[in-house]
Amino acid sequence: MPWPSPSAGVAEREHVSTASVTTDRPVTLLHELGRITIDLVAGLGSLTLFALRVVPPLWRLPRGKVFWPILHDVGVQSLPVILVTGLFIGMVLAVQSYDTLRVMHFESRIGSVINVTLVKELGPVLAATMLAGRVGSAIAAEIGTMRVTEQIDALDALGADPIAYLVVPRLLACFWLIPALTVLADGIGMFGGWFISTQMLGVSSHYYWLYSDSFVTGYDVVSGVVKSLFFGAAIAIIACHQGFHCGAGAEGVGKAATQAFVNSFIAILALDFVLGVALLHLYRVLFGGPISLL
Repeated sequence: MPWPSPSAGVAEREHVSTASVTTDRPVTLLHELGRITIDLVAGLGSLTLFALRVVPPLWRLPRGKVFWPILHDVGVQSLPVILVTGLFIGMVLAVQSYDTLRVMHFESRIGSVINVTLVKELGPVLAATMLAGRVGSAIAAEIGTMRVTEQIDALDALGADPIAYLVVPRLLACFWLIPALTVLADGIGMFGGWFISTQMLGVSSHYYWLYSDSFVTGYDVVSGVVKSLFFGAAIAIIACHQGFHCGAGAEGVGKAATQAFVNSFIAILALDFVLGVALLHLYRVLFGGPISLL
C-alpha cells in the first residue's frame, strides 16, 4: 500500500484549519441580510421559471373528467367561506363608517363609502386572502403529497406532462372562478352593509341605494374583477410551485402548505398596490381626471 505523500497531509491539515475558522466565524447582520437576499432572488427566479413552463400547455384545455372536480372544489366548496366573509365585511364597514360620516352630516351617503370600498379594495383582497388559505394551501398540500409519494415522477416516466396534468387545470379554475366568487362576496357585502345601515343605524334605504348608484361606477367594479383575475393566477402558480418543490415527508408537505399561503398573501398585497396604481393612471388617461368619492 503506497504511503501518503507529505503534501497530502499538509493539504488535509489546511482544509481542517480553514473549516474550523469558517465555522467559528460569527454570523453578523450583514451575513443574514445577504442570505435573505440570495434566498429571495433564488425563490423569485424559481417561481418565474416555473410560471414560464406553465405557458405552453396553457392553450390546451384540460379534460373534463379532470377539470370538473377541480372546478367544483375551487368554486362550489368555497361558497360558504366567501359569502360569510363578504357579509361581515359589509356589516363591519357600516358600523365603522357611520360615526365618522355622522360628524360631517354625511350619514346618508354611507352606501357610497361602503360599496366603493367593497368593490374596489376589500372585496377582492379579502376574498382572495380567504381563498389563498383554503384553496392555495389545499393545492400545495395535494401536489406536495404527490411529490413525496413519487406520483409526479411516475407521470414523467409514463411520458405525461405533470405541468399540463396538474398545474393547468388548477390555474384555469382559480383564474376563472375567483373573480366570480369575488363578485358574490361584493354582492353579499352590499346587502350586509345595507341591512346594518338601514335596520340598525337608521339610514334611509332610498338614500343608501341612491348614493351607491351615484358613486359606484362600472370602472370600480371592473377594477375589482381585474384585480381578482391576477390574484387567482398568483394563488394557483404559487401553490403549485410550492407543491412541486415540496420537501420530504409530512413535515415538508406541511411547510409547503404554510409557505403557499404566506407567499400568496404577500403576492396579493403587492399586486393590489401595483394594480391600484396602474388602474388609477388608466382611469386618468381614459376619463381625464382623478377618481373622487364625494
